[in-house]
Order: sequence, then structure tokens, then C-alpha cells
Amino acid sequence: MSTIDIPYRHEWKHEINYSDYLCIWPRLRAVAEPDPHAVNGKYTIRSLYFDTPGDKALREKIDGVNMREKFRIRYYNGDTSVIHLEKKSRRNGLGTKAVADLTAEEAQKIVDGELDWMMESGRPLVQELYCKMRSQSLRPKTIVDYTREPFVYHPGHVRVTFDYNIRTGLGSTDFLNPDCITVPAGDAPMIMEVKWGAYLPDIIRLAVQVPNRRAAAFSKYAQCRIYD
Repeated sequence: MSTIDIPYRHEWKHEINYSDYLCIWPRLRAVAEPDPHAVNGKYTIRSLYFDTPGDKALREKIDGVNMREKFRIRYYNGDTSVIHLEKKSRRNGLGTKAVADLTAEEAQKIVDGELDWMMESGRPLVQELYCKMRSQSLRPKTIVDYTREPFVYHPGHVRVTFDYNIRTGLGSTDFLNPDCITVPAGDAPMIMEVKWGAYLPDIIRLAVQVPNRRAAAFSKYAQCRIYD
């Protein structure tokens, strides 16, 4: 498939605890639908993030740089038959994502540093990653594993997710190995993300409200680098 560009969206992230989750979940379930791609309401995600030798992506996230991007490859529920290359971009507080498909063989070649095929792939995002791996020495950095419970609400193109059990592969990039060892990424909280397009419907705004919780920056990639 050619690259798919997802329009810029607004995004809130909240660090919540299990009690918050127990309050929010039934309210959200009453008005929103579970993502149809979820299995029993959830799925697991494995991502492999890229960074430069000087940790450009990590530093820009920590410093809150207004215009930034990061590359990752990921698959869901341990199924390596569908792998996505993704570039997430952040501009003026809004986020967007470009996505292209990879085969397991192609993903492994990227991990192994076999890159020449990428310019002939016919996929602009794969070609862009190739150029940045050559020009910026962008390389696979660490595995990030977590569990996600996703909900969708079609008016406003709203997506609400609960992410937890965040685990890091430390320095491992053995992305396709189901037996790759990962460990808890410190005392990582549960993260509630709320994403929407042109507007956030009041019914969702009310459903996700929790006293004494404010939107805050949180990066699962940064959290998984805490042991470096």
C-alpha cells in the first residue's frame, strides 16, 4: 500500500490510576463503542522506535519542541503478518501520522541495517526513512510493549484509549522475536489519550473528566528509555 496520511488531530494525554479508570470506563462505554479491531475490548502493541546517536527524538520530546517527528514500526497482538511503518508529527499542539505497510522480511532488514532496497520500494514513507537513516544515522533504539483498550465515537472523529502495562526492551531491537524479554518501564502510570478532529463533543468531554487530573505530556518511548 502507498503511504496513508491521517489529518492533524487534537490530543490530550492524562496520567490516571486504576480508581480513575474504574470511574471513567463505564461512562465511556455507555456513549462510545469499543474499537472493532480490539479482541475482547483490548489489544497488545509492540513498537520499535528509532532515534539518532544523539537521541534527537527523545530530547525534542522532553524539551517540548513545537515541531517534531518520530519514526516507529509496530504490530498488534503478536501478528507479524501486518506491520506498519509510522511517522508521527507534532505541529503547534496538533498531531498527525503517516503510515505505510512493511512485510516481516522488510522490517527485519531495517533492523539489520540492510537498507538499499528501501529507495526502490515505491513507498514514500519508506524512502523518507531510508534518507533519514542515511543522513541522520537514524537507527532502531528500543522496543516498547503495552496493552491498549480503545473506544471510538464517530461524531468529531473521537478516539479514546487506555494504555497500560508499559514494558521496555531496554537496548534490544529484536522486534519480531515473540520471546524477546521486556521489563516494566519503571513505575509507568496508566495513560488515557483523547484524540479528536474538528471538535470534541461535550458528551465525551464529560465522560472522561476526573477531578484533579490535567492533560500532560507523556511519552511511552521516553518512559522506556529511563534505564539508559
